[in-house]
Amino acid sequence: MRDVTISSTSRAGRITISAGLAALFIGLFVVAALVVTPRSAEAKPEYAAKEGKPCGFCHKNPAGGGDRNAMGQKYEANGHTFKK
Repeated sequence: MRDVTISSTSRAGRITISAGLAALFIGLFVVAALVVTPRSAEAKPEYAAKEGKPCGFCHKNPAGGGDRNAMGQKYEANGHTFKK
């Protein structure tokens, strides 16, 4: 039995591998960016109705929605309830 060694040092092969690795890294970067991008908070009027409070009780905007104030952050950290 003979050992067969195949070696290729062609420039085209290196370019193909480099392009493939570049595409892989770009794909991984896009996926990572989508995973770590903060999601916007959605106003949930049912929370206000459940607690008997106006939306502005937990949100910086008195109409509700958007960023939460300190009370809204506490409410979220407590599992969306004031009880506990």
